[in-house]
Amino acid sequence: MNLAMPPGLIAQGAKEEAAKEEGSSFRPEEIDQIVAPIALYPDSLLAQTLAASTYPLEIVQAGRFVQQNKDLKGEKLLQAAKDKDWDPSVKAMLEFPDVLLMMNEKLEWTEKLGNAFLSQQRDVMASVQRLRKKAQETGNLKTTKEQVVKVEKETQIIVIEPANPQVVYVPTYNPTVVYGAWPYPAYPPYPVYPPGYVAGAALFSFGVGVAVGAAWSGHGGWGCGWGNNEVNINASTNNNFTKNNYNNPEKYQNKAGGKNQNWQHNPEHRKGAKYPNQNTAQKYGQQRSGAGGRPTTSDARGYGSGGGQRGGAGPQTSDLSRGTGDKGGAKPQTSDASRGGGKESAFGGSGKGGSERASSNRGQESRSSASRSTSSAGRSGSSGGGASRSGGGGSSRGGGSSRGGGGR
Repeated sequence: MNLAMPPGLIAQGAKEEAAKEEGSSFRPEEIDQIVAPIALYPDSLLAQTLAASTYPLEIVQAGRFVQQNKDLKGEKLLQAAKDKDWDPSVKAMLEFPDVLLMMNEKLEWTEKLGNAFLSQQRDVMASVQRLRKKAQETGNLKTTKEQVVKVEKETQIIVIEPANPQVVYVPTYNPTVVYGAWPYPAYPPYPVYPPGYVAGAALFSFGVGVAVGAAWSGHGGWGCGWGNNEVNINASTNNNFTKNNYNNPEKYQNKAGGKNQNWQHNPEHRKGAKYPNQNTAQKYGQQRSGAGGRPTTSDARGYGSGGGQRGGAGPQTSDLSRGTGDKGGAKPQTSDASRGGGKESAFGGSGKGGSERASSNRGQESRSSASRSTSSAGRSGSSGGGASRSGGGGSSRGGGSSRGGGGR
């Protein structure tokens, strides 16, 4: 029995897919869902994490590097990676290995975060402020010995800064609890936590402080330009981070001076990972229609087919094959946090039914033609003529393959 999709629903599904391809891919509730795990980070670390998330393949490479050099920390780890030409936002994450490993472990979430930030930067920054306000109203965001929470009087913007500029504490919290009652049941916060998080632990706590020193005050001059909902960065020639941690520091330095400037995405470090929609792809010089053969984060794991998915989700990746993907033997596991955001439209592929039925009919006609040919020619082996008419090659059974759309 054939069930036909109502034309109105087909048209609606096509419009939704077209909208995702051309412009915004994420609704406000989806962005809140994605941003919730990091919205309460200090502004400087938040800005750096947002920028680094736009380079998922380099996050995978840096995560592997940390796992392969577990005995190295801080400056020693950075020096060991001096020859790595990762984007500075990614390389600076080596100062925060727990956050970097979290981004590598939950790669699907990282991709969505980066895609949302690239295509809807201001919406992402606005989401951070919404979530901070909710956490503050529930009493879970406040000044402590590790951080200072400020509310600007005129704008009501909530700013989070390290209590000691030279020591950054990464907050650890359960994003499904810390914001109080969540208003979007269909889009619960992603359950993303740093390594070592224990369920049922304190609602809001801090790990060991990271002494950032010169590295943080250099390229780590990250900040949030809340007035325009932007990320700011200091990339001058006096930048200590790039000077000390790259073999080619001039590549990342700006000779205009030491003033802060708006962060700019560098597509060179995207390494071919697909952009979330056509507008963003064109902005950074990548044509999505021809990106089928580009590497994906699944490929970086070692088992991807290079296909990827459309829409905000990007390529789906495993959250379980840690550090072994490059062996090529492990199969991807279903990710554990793909609720809501970036899912393919329910009507995706609904317009394919007609072409599939047409292919099936061609296959039936091919078999009928071959059958008539073999009957008229007797049983003397003239079935080859029938196969020739089918256009398939081999024998009349070749018509069967046309069910998949291959034969004609």
